[in-house]
Amino acid sequence: MASPVPPGVPRPGNPPPNFNPSVQRTPDSLADNMQNLQINRPPTMPNALGPRPAPFGSPLYPAPASSAHPASVFPGASPVMPNPPGTRPAPFTTAPSAAPPVSFPGASPVSRPGPPPAGFPRAGPPPTTPPQASVTPNVPSGRPSGPPFAQPPPFGTRPPSNAFPSASLTTGPVAPPSSAQGPVSTIPPSNVLGPISNGPPVFTSGALPGGPRFPSIGSTQQPPVGPPPSLVQNRASQPPNMRPFAGSLAAIAPPASSSQPVPPFSAASQGIPPPSASPYGAQTWQMQPRQVAPPIPGATQPPRMYGMPPPPNQPMTGVPPAMGHLPVAGAPLGGTSKIDPNQIPRPIPNSSVILYETRQGNQANLPPPATSDYIVKDTGNCSPRYMRCTINQIPCTGDLLSTSSMQLALMVQPLALPHPSEEPIQVVDFGEGGPVRCSRCKGYINPFMKFIDQGRRFICNLCGFTDETPRDYHCNLGPDGRRRDADERPELCRGTVEFVATKEYMVRDPMPAVFFFLVDVSMNAIQTGATAAACSAINQVISDLPEGPRTMVGIATFDSTIHFYNLKRALQQPLMLIVPDIQDVYTPLQTDVIVQLSECRQHLEQLLENVPTMFQNNRVAESAFGAAIKAAFLAMKTTGGKLLVFQSVLPSVGIGALSAREAEGRTNTSAGEKEAHKLLQPADKTLKTMAIEFAEYQVCVDVFITTQTYVDIASVSVVPRTTGGQVYYYYPFSVLSDSAKLYNDLRWNVTRPQGFEAVMRVRCSQGLQVQEYYGNFCKHIPTDVDLPGIDCDKTIMVTLKHDDKFQEGAECAFQCALLYTTVYGQRRIRVTTLSLPCTSVLSNLFRTADLDTQFACFLKQAANEIPTTPLLQVREQMTNLCINILHSYRKFCATVSSSGQLILPEALKLLPLYTLALVKSIGLRTDGRIDDRSYWITRVASLSTHLAVPLVYPRMIAIDNLISEEYDGSLIPPTKPLSSEHLSEDGIYLLENGEDGLLYVGNAVNPDILRQLFGSSSIDEIPMQLVLQQYDNPLSKKLNDAVNEIRRQRCSYLRLRLCKKGDPSGVLFLSNMVEDKTPSGLSYVEFLVHIHRQIQTKMA
Repeated sequence: MASPVPPGVPRPGNPPPNFNPSVQRTPDSLADNMQNLQINRPPTMPNALGPRPAPFGSPLYPAPASSAHPASVFPGASPVMPNPPGTRPAPFTTAPSAAPPVSFPGASPVSRPGPPPAGFPRAGPPPTTPPQASVTPNVPSGRPSGPPFAQPPPFGTRPPSNAFPSASLTTGPVAPPSSAQGPVSTIPPSNVLGPISNGPPVFTSGALPGGPRFPSIGSTQQPPVGPPPSLVQNRASQPPNMRPFAGSLAAIAPPASSSQPVPPFSAASQGIPPPSASPYGAQTWQMQPRQVAPPIPGATQPPRMYGMPPPPNQPMTGVPPAMGHLPVAGAPLGGTSKIDPNQIPRPIPNSSVILYETRQGNQANLPPPATSDYIVKDTGNCSPRYMRCTINQIPCTGDLLSTSSMQLALMVQPLALPHPSEEPIQVVDFGEGGPVRCSRCKGYINPFMKFIDQGRRFICNLCGFTDETPRDYHCNLGPDGRRRDADERPELCRGTVEFVATKEYMVRDPMPAVFFFLVDVSMNAIQTGATAAACSAINQVISDLPEGPRTMVGIATFDSTIHFYNLKRALQQPLMLIVPDIQDVYTPLQTDVIVQLSECRQHLEQLLENVPTMFQNNRVAESAFGAAIKAAFLAMKTTGGKLLVFQSVLPSVGIGALSAREAEGRTNTSAGEKEAHKLLQPADKTLKTMAIEFAEYQVCVDVFITTQTYVDIASVSVVPRTTGGQVYYYYPFSVLSDSAKLYNDLRWNVTRPQGFEAVMRVRCSQGLQVQEYYGNFCKHIPTDVDLPGIDCDKTIMVTLKHDDKFQEGAECAFQCALLYTTVYGQRRIRVTTLSLPCTSVLSNLFRTADLDTQFACFLKQAANEIPTTPLLQVREQMTNLCINILHSYRKFCATVSSSGQLILPEALKLLPLYTLALVKSIGLRTDGRIDDRSYWITRVASLSTHLAVPLVYPRMIAIDNLISEEYDGSLIPPTKPLSSEHLSEDGIYLLENGEDGLLYVGNAVNPDILRQLFGSSSIDEIPMQLVLQQYDNPLSKKLNDAVNEIRRQRCSYLRLRLCKKGDPSGVLFLSNMVEDKTPSGLSYVEFLVHIHRQIQTKMA
C-alpha cells in the first residue's frame, strides 16, 4: 500500500488534484466535440506506445480471487461453442466530422469536454496569447478519444478540409454585420423572451469576428502530456492575478455568413459503422451560415401577453375566434368555431444566435428559450443550461403560487455542455482548508453572499446566517459595498464555479476507470446480427478509451450461462471461464477478469472479432440477464465503474427472470384500459434490489436493447434508472439501419463529459424548501441524490414548495452542489447558483414564466404518473393543468377582455399546443406497444429541457424543394405545422423528434426527385430500411447536410425510416400530425375551443 501523500500534493505518476484536462496547454491541442469541449482526450495519440499519465489517483487494491468454474481454452474449447473461430464479419462503416467553435473576444484558449459520437465538429488551436495566471477553465470530465491523424474518415468522403477558412483573433472594434448576415439578437435587460424554435440549441457554426474562425482540418492536434496550469489559490488575502471575463456582449460581432457548420455523427453512407481499421477520422462538412441579429440599443418594451394590460400605445392581443363566436359551455364541438387555423399560436422558428447576459444592473434577466441557440455571459447567475426555473420571479407566498396554478420547479443539468463561445467554468483551489461555506446551512460561497463589517463577516444568502470570514480570505470592501477583489475571484462573480475537493470530501481514494462490456449471445441475438453489431461497436470504441495504467476493462458474454474471459497478456489467447450457476452467481478469477487496457488490448480485439463466429450455431434461446449483470457487478464491486450491457431478448432464466407479460402484438386496449398501466410497473422487486446494491458500490449500468421482440423494458429499465445510467432502444433491430446508431451511441456514452461517485444536493433560500427530486439516481437520505454516474445529458427535476413568506423586492437563491470524481480521478465540487427576484404581483408570474421548463415539468410529471394511473386519468390531469393555468390568468390578469375571446399569456401561448401534443404522444396513447411506452417513460425521466418539446411536437420540414426555396442560408429549411393540411401528394417530408427521423414520400412525387434522393425513380423500389446515401447532385447533398445538422443539434445519431402513404409506415407518420383530429383526440382548433369552454365554465 502506498504511503500517505499530503493533501494537494500530486501523487506519483498521476495528475495533481488541480489538473484540469480541459486546458489546451499548447497550440497542438485538439477539441474533439461539437461544443469544443476538451475533456476525454488522451494525453498522447490513442495508438501511441509511450506511457501516459495515470488518470486516477490511487493504486487499485486487488480483489481476492474467487473460485473458477472449469475453464476451456478460448476460442474453441467451450462446451457450448464447438466451432473454431472464424473470420470477423464484414465491418460496418459510418463517419465523423469536424467543426470549430466561436468564442468571446479575448477569451483564453481553452478546450472542452470530449467528443460526441463520431462526426462532431472539432476545434482548432486557440490564438496564441501570453501565459496568464488565471483560473483554469473547467469542464466536466470525460474520456480521451479521437483517431490518429493517419486514420481515414470512417463514414466516407466529404468536402475537403479547405472548406473551413482560418481566421485570426481580432481584438479591435467590431465591424457591423454584412449584408449577407442576419442581425445579432441580444437579450435586453427587460424581460423579453425570444421567439420559440422547434429545435434545441444549435451551436453556431460560423465564427464571430471577435474570435478565431474554424481552422482547416489539418490543424487539429492532440494535447501533449504536461503539467497542468496553475489554479487560482484562494488562500492568500491578496487577489489572484486572474483574467476577468473578456469582452462584453456589445463587443461580440456576428458570425461571418461564409462560415458553415458541420454535422455531428457523419454518415456519408448511413447505417454502416466504420471499418475496424478506421473507427474515427476527421471529416469536413459544409458549415451552416448562422444568422445573428444586431444588438438592440437601450431598453425594450416588455413582451406582449395575450390579455395582459398592454404598455402605452400597444393593443391587447389574443386568439380571437371573431368576438363572441367561440362556442360557449355545452356547445357541440362539431360546430364551426370561427377560429382561423392560420392565426392560432404555433412555434416560430428562429435561426438567430441570442447573446444573453445572466444579470444586468444587479437584476436577473429572463433566459432565452431552451430550444433557441444562445451564447451566455455569466455575470453572477448561472447559465440556464445548468439550471432553469419554471418561473423567473418567485412568488412571495405559497397562496400566490397556488392562485397561478403553475408549477415551481428547477431543471438542473449540472454537467451540461456549454456553447463553444462561452467562457469556460473556472476551477478554484482553496487548498487544504477547502472552499468557504456557511457554518449553518453549509451553502458554498457565491456572488450573492453579502460581506459586512469591512469584509470581516458575511451574510449567507441561503439561510441568512452571519458568519466570520476566514482570516486568509479577508479583503476590504469598496465604496459600493462589494469586496475589492470580487471581480477577480470566480466564486464571487460567476454563477457556476468548480472547487477542488479536499480529503474530507472523500470516503475513499478515487478508483480506476472501469468499463465492463456484457454481450448477449443467445440464439436470437446471433441470428439478428445484434451480437456482431455490438462486438463491432465495442471494438471500435476501445480506441476512444485512454491506455493509461488506471483504465481497466473487462468483457463477458451470456445466454443461459455466463462466460467470462481471462485477458491477461501472459496468455497466448483469451481464456473462457464459464459460470453455469445462474441462481447463486459468482465471479471466477476476479483479478484476471478486469485488467488494464494497455495489457489486454490485443486479446480484447481478438476476442471481439471471434465472438460472433464462436456462437454462430448457438441454439440456446434463454437469457440470464439478471444473473449476468449480478456476476459482472461482483467483478466490479471493489472499484465501481460503468457496466455496458447489450441485451436482445426477454430475461427468462436465473436471477430476475421475467415472463412475457405482453403477448407479441397485444395492445394496451386489448389488455384493458384500467389494467394496462400495471404492465408499465416492474414485474417484481428483484432487479430493483440488485440496482440499489449496484448504486451503493458506485456501479453505473447502461443497457443497449437490440431486439425484435418484447423484452419488458418496464422491469429491465429499473437497473439503469437507479444507477444513473441510460436505456438505448433499437426496435425492431436491423443490422443494416441500426448498426451505425449503435456505434455512435456507444462512442458518445464513453466519451461524453461525465463524472462518477457523485452526490448532489439543491439548497434554496429560507422560505422555500425542496419537495422532491425526479430523475435517474438512487436516494438514501431525503436531502441528497446518489449518482454512481452522471453525464452532460442527464437532467434532474427538483420541485419546490413554500414554508415561509418572502418580502417584495427580495431575492430567492437556489444552489446546486455536485460532488463528483472526474475521469482523471480528481474530486471536484461543481457549484451552480441562481438568484431570482420575488414578487407579490400575479401578473409578473405569468410574464416571467418559462414555457420550455414548465412543459418539461408537465412531461416528467406525466411520465411519473403513467405506471400507476390509468391513461385516461393521466390525460385529464395534463389537460387540467393547462386549463387551470390559463383560467387563473384569464380570471386575475385579463379581466377587461371579452368573454368570447380565448386569452393566452404571451409567455405561455404555446402551452395548449404542447399539452395537446403530450396527450397524443406515445406515452399517453392507448394503441402502442407496452415496451414503446415503457421506453418513452424511461427516456423522459432524465430528458434535458431543450429536448422536451421536440419529443412530443417533432420538427417537420419539406425536403423535395430544398434547392428551389431560400431559407436564410440555414442547412435546415423552415418547419411546417404538424397538420396533414400542410402535406402534399407530390412532396417529401422529414419529421424528427431528436432520436428518430421519418421520411414521408407522397404518391405523386416527381420520379426525377426520387432518383436524385434515393437512387430510384419508383417509390416501390426504395427499401423500407432506409440507408441514406449521398449522390452526386445538389438535392442529395442538401438532404444529407440537413440530416447531419439535425444530428449535430440533437447530439444523437438520427435513425431514418421510410414512410409510404397507404401502408403502416404511412400511418405511423400521420400519427405525428398532432394538430389533426383523430378518432380518440381533438384537433388543435377543437382543443382550443375545449379549453375556452372549460375556462368559461370555471369563470361562471
